[in-house]
Amino acid sequence: MSASDTGEALTSGSYIMHHLHNLQIGDVNTFWHINLDSLIFSVGLGILFCWLFGRVAKKATTGVPGKLQCLVEMTVEFVDGTVKDTFHGKSALIAPLSLTIFVWIILMNTMDLIPVDWLPMASQMAGVEYMRVVPTTDPNITLAMSFSVFFLMIFYSIKIKGLGGFAKELTMQPFNHWAFIPVNLVMEVVALIAKPVSLGLRLFGNMYAGEMIFFLIALIGVFQLPLHFVWAVFHIMVVLLQAFIFMMLTIVYLSMACEDH
Repeated sequence: MSASDTGEALTSGSYIMHHLHNLQIGDVNTFWHINLDSLIFSVGLGILFCWLFGRVAKKATTGVPGKLQCLVEMTVEFVDGTVKDTFHGKSALIAPLSLTIFVWIILMNTMDLIPVDWLPMASQMAGVEYMRVVPTTDPNITLAMSFSVFFLMIFYSIKIKGLGGFAKELTMQPFNHWAFIPVNLVMEVVALIAKPVSLGLRLFGNMYAGEMIFFLIALIGVFQLPLHFVWAVFHIMVVLLQAFIFMMLTIVYLSMACEDH
């Protein structure tokens, strides 16, 4: 490899590392810091979701609906039908929670379709050095969502089965004998914790991989926009699929937690 090639490789690497760096506050050398850009975009998109759906609900008409109302109604009906087919308990929370998760993750994932240099360059012009605009490429965001689902699983398990029933579920399965309680406890606790971890890391891993491909396309230079468009068209499927998988697994996990047999 020539010196120019090495310089080019370093330049490409530094470009990618710059785009992978979050806007952080706090002690960046330790765990105790906050990825401010992830919080800003995730909270902002959550507010956008609430405002948009609330606005459509207030202006909904029984006559010929507009395109936005049709889209919102189709989304609500799709999520409601999925919940009715999958969730076998009784809770008024599950359908709104599933709708929120589905649409919120779609909005956060969709930020990945914006050309990777546009918003970071705009932030640099405003004096902000680092800016990552896809919240779901931050494991802190995806794991925070998945562990929120995990705490709901624990809540519903104790609510439906009682504290004793929940403890029995952890200690008497799969081997229904007191001698196997330590083995059962280890197996069940590992399986229980694996659910939120895999749920959050699956979303993070898929979106992070897609973001990396956009970075590599951006290194091409003048031909990046046509290639960006081609990959973005394919990536739309990933954006929607990952939101659906996260929502679907949330419904399944909460349905399992509400089973009282």
